[in-house]
Parts: sequence; structure tokens; C-alpha cells
Amino acid sequence: MGVSLKCHKKWVICFMCGFVGFTNNINDASATLEKMMDRIKHRGPDSDGKFVCDSVAMGFRRLSIIDLSENGSQPIFNEDRSVAITFNGEIYNYRELKEQLLQQGHTFYTNTDTEVLVHGYEQWGTKMLDKLRGMFSFVIYDKNKDQLFGARDFFGIKPMYYAKMGDVFMWGSEIKSFLDHPAFVKELNESALETYLTFQYSPTKETFFKNVYKLPAAHYFIYKDGKLSIKRYWEVKFDPDDKPQLDEWVDRITETFKNSVEAHKIADVEVGSFLSSGVDSSYVAAVADVDKTFTVGFGEDEKYNEIGYAKEFSKYINKENTSKVITPEEYWGNFAKIQYHMDEPLADPAAVALFFVCRLASEKVKVVLSGEGADEIFGGYNIYHNPADMAAYNKIPKPIRRAVGAAAQHLPHKHGINFLIRGSQDLQERFIGNAFIFTEKERKELLKIATDAPSPAKITKPFYDRCAENDEVTQMQYLDLHLWMTGDILLKADKMSMAHSLELRVPFLDKEVMALAEQIPTKHRVTPENTKYAMRIAALKACPPQTANKKKLGFPVPIRVWLKEDKYYELVKKKFTSPAARKFFKTKKLVELLDEHRAGHYDYSRKIWTVFTFLVWYGVYFEGEKI
Repeated sequence: MGVSLKCHKKWVICFMCGFVGFTNNINDASATLEKMMDRIKHRGPDSDGKFVCDSVAMGFRRLSIIDLSENGSQPIFNEDRSVAITFNGEIYNYRELKEQLLQQGHTFYTNTDTEVLVHGYEQWGTKMLDKLRGMFSFVIYDKNKDQLFGARDFFGIKPMYYAKMGDVFMWGSEIKSFLDHPAFVKELNESALETYLTFQYSPTKETFFKNVYKLPAAHYFIYKDGKLSIKRYWEVKFDPDDKPQLDEWVDRITETFKNSVEAHKIADVEVGSFLSSGVDSSYVAAVADVDKTFTVGFGEDEKYNEIGYAKEFSKYINKENTSKVITPEEYWGNFAKIQYHMDEPLADPAAVALFFVCRLASEKVKVVLSGEGADEIFGGYNIYHNPADMAAYNKIPKPIRRAVGAAAQHLPHKHGINFLIRGSQDLQERFIGNAFIFTEKERKELLKIATDAPSPAKITKPFYDRCAENDEVTQMQYLDLHLWMTGDILLKADKMSMAHSLELRVPFLDKEVMALAEQIPTKHRVTPENTKYAMRIAALKACPPQTANKKKLGFPVPIRVWLKEDKYYELVKKKFTSPAARKFFKTKKLVELLDEHRAGHYDYSRKIWTVFTFLVWYGVYFEGEKI
């Protein structure tokens, strides 16, 4: 049954949520759907809705942001209820699209952006996606065609998972919702484990659950007659324009980003912003004129604590800052819960910090803005200096560099050795994204199991092939936009915010901002002295110089320090010698890594954390450990 909805005069946009659904061939579809919806209640605690018929079951959880009445509860239908939708996200240009659809004769019974998608599908079919500006993940059931149409936004801001289990096709915002379906078979995808050891996240469309997949960003699917087809509908295309001067680019960034921020700030509740010491979050907070800012850190060391800066900057923009120092006990004590919410293991230590800043913000606001995407779009990572740094060394004949690199691999880990190894490699060999944890050789030496996991180069090759005509910096950005940003940055942004029923918006990840960034020449993105150069100059118009010029830090977490302390060394060692560890790994090598790190011989903290994260996640999902 569907939900009964009444019309409301107020415009309605953006209620973050979660959805789940399946093709219906079971007797207790409604009860099963209810259980699946309960698994993702954190994504939408304010209300729910469901639609069940002979063909499909669709469920929805709602977090109200605008128009806090029940108007707009999903699923939402067309005039004759032959088309139904569940939708997660926000469409910024829905008012303009609604006017076009009204002129075409469509009748609306709500003022939601969701209903615009319903009628947009009726009017334009899959071509509707070309007209959208926003972040979204949705599934539409078309009764007349007896088919499903689902899509994920341009960058992959909102998640979409799907699985085919026997005759049942299921989809949803989080994998955990599938666990309650009687057709779901829970099996570990061991190939994903091997790939993860290199990337620190799952970089392909496969997930850690066998036969469960991620719909890639900028793709849509059609499911009909038991067959699934997937197509790309949008593509990033860097095409630099050398004609405009730097000042013109700066002005265009200023104007375009301001427009994006205005679209992202629409809400009937207070809007906050995450704030670190970096230019991205500072630029967002200043331009958006947010109500509050939120910051977390560790200890008193400024290397791991940006709270002092955040408070000063908040005073500069005349806003209230709320901060929290995360204790080691809190960090480690919540780690299992964090991996549960993540669905798949993610070994980015910053994910834990994000969990706490989301919890902090959720106590005061329902909506926050954040700076994700600026580095990938405008060229902000320090590693983007790598092509220039390697230029002089690359003048040495390649056979000599290869020989030196091969010899360096057998030397003890010392400062400079990694440069010789990287100097012997082409870009496609040495750069797979911002994280490169275990090499293919290292992971095979560590694993007890044998898998058919693809090599890192096989995973990255299709992306390098699509941007082969671009310079090396742009190739690195392109790769990060499609792998690192979607698989790590946006995964943790969505899952950690939704764990606290908090809507997180990312104004840098806007189709119009990307269209501008694609044209900016590399020389205005990465210079010998700085990264995302043109954007930093634009930020100077809203931020003090010490902010706009600050070097990229990331979200610093003192994992390497904690792993040398008895308490956490023993905690990790227990995991490294557990039955689960013995099942997948050569535990002697794991303990050697841990001991070498503790003795200070080399910083193996990222390698240790990657394995530890998987074992914690595995304990939660496959061994029934409490969170």
C-alpha cells in the first residue's frame, strides 16, 4: 500500500533519507520490507513510507529538512499511480524543471523535488538525467512497462547498492538493509579483500559482500524481465582553455562557487559547517555565512589539533564554533560501530574523526556544509606536485632508472628510497590514487588465501585510457575523481553523517563548478609553490591570507603514535592473532609489521590500520561482534 499525501503551498526540497526495495516474489513482503527499513532508520528517523504490489516492494526513511510536515513523504507517485519513486538527495533546479513540466500538462500534488523526478521521467525518460543539477540516488518503478529505472548522481555523493539473489533483485542506500531479506546470501568477497589491501577501500563496483555491487557514479540502470543493463550518462572532460588570464579564472570561480553555495544552503533549519584549518572548509563557511561551525581534534599538539585555528577563524567570520577533543578511548571504543555504519571496511583514519564531528554537529543542526571535492576538482593534493618533482630525475634514461628502482626495493626502508622506486615507474605504475598501502607483491605475501583479484594497474587502466590526452597532473585528478573521491571521501561523508541523521552537503561537487574547473589550465591549478592555486586566490576574497595559503593537511590522526602504546599495541596484536586473522593472513608477518612499527624501525601504521580495520569489520558482520 502507498501513503496518502496532501498538497501544501510551500516549496519543498531535500529531505535526506535512505531507501530499500526488492522485486516481490515472497508472501511476507510488507513485513520483510519493514525489517529492511528499520536497518537504516538512522538515515531517516522522522518518518517512513512504503509501497508494496505484486511486482515490487519499496521502502523509505525520511529526515525532514524543509517543510517539516508529512507533505512529501515517499514513495511519491504520478497522477494515476503507475509510476512510483524513492529518492535520496536534492535537486537544486527543480523549480525550473517543474515549470517546464507544468507547461507540458503534468499535474503535481506536492511541491517536492521528488515529484519533479517522477514527471520528468514520464516526459523525458532517461534523458531527464541530463537536465538535473544536484545530488541524488533514486529508483523509479514503472508499472506500465513493469521495469525499474535507477540512477546515481554525477559524482557519487549519494550511495546506491544492488544485488541479484536468485530471482530477487534488491537495491538500497546501504548494504546492511539487504541482510533481512530471506533470499540474501551473506558471503565474503575475498577478491575485494585483496584489492582493498592496496587501496584501503573497495575501488571497483564489487563490494565485500559477494554478488552485491555499487552502481557507479554518473550511471543509471534499467531492470526489466530479470535482466539488468547499466549505462553512463555523464562524464568529466578536462579541456583547458589558455585564453583567459588568471584574474578572470579567479572571478569565475568566485561567482560560480557562490552560486553553488546559495543552492546548497536552502533549508528551513539552521545550517552549520565543518571547519578545519584548511582552505576548503574555511572558504565554504565564509561564503555560506553559516549559522555555526564544528571542529574536532586530538590532544594538544597542533599537528593533530586544529581547534585553535577553527575558533579564531570562526571569530573572523563572526560565527559560533563548537569543538571537541577526541580521546584515544573514544576513538578506539567506537571503531566497531563506525565500521558497521560504513557497510564495507574503510581504512581511512579520518573516517573516525568525521564520525565524531558529525555527532557533534547533529546535537545542534540537521544540515552541514563541507569542503569535500575541492582537491580533486581544483588540484589540491600535495601529491599533484609529483610530476614536476620527478621531472629532473626522469631525464635519466629509463633503463637506468628501472635498474636503480629494482635495487632500491631490496634496501631497508629509509628516507629517499621510495623516491628511487617511484622514479623508476611510469605514472600509471606509481599512482593509483591518494592511498597506496600494500603493493601487489606485498599483499600476496601477506595473504594466506588465493584470489582472482585484479592488479592495481588493471583497475586504474580504464580511467587512464579515458584521459590519456591530458597532462600527468590532470590524469591524477581524473583518477582521484573516479576512484579515491567516490570510494573513500564520499563514502565516509555519507555514512558518517547519516549515522547521526545529519545531512551533509558538498557545494564544491556541483555540476556547474565542475564545468568551470574542467577549463582551468593546469598552470593555474598546480604551481611549484602551491596547489589549487586559482581557487586559493578566490578564497582570499573571503578568508584571511594565512587560511587561503595554508598547505594541505588532511584530517591528521595520531594512529602511528597510539600503535606504540602498550594498550593499543596489545589490542591490535590480539586481532592480528585471532582466528579470523589466521583464516586470511599469515599472522607471523602481521605481528612483525606491528613490532617493527613499535620499535620505530619504520612507520607501518597505515599498513597495520588497513588490516586491523578489515578484521574489526569482519568481526561485526561475520562473527556477530557487538558494536
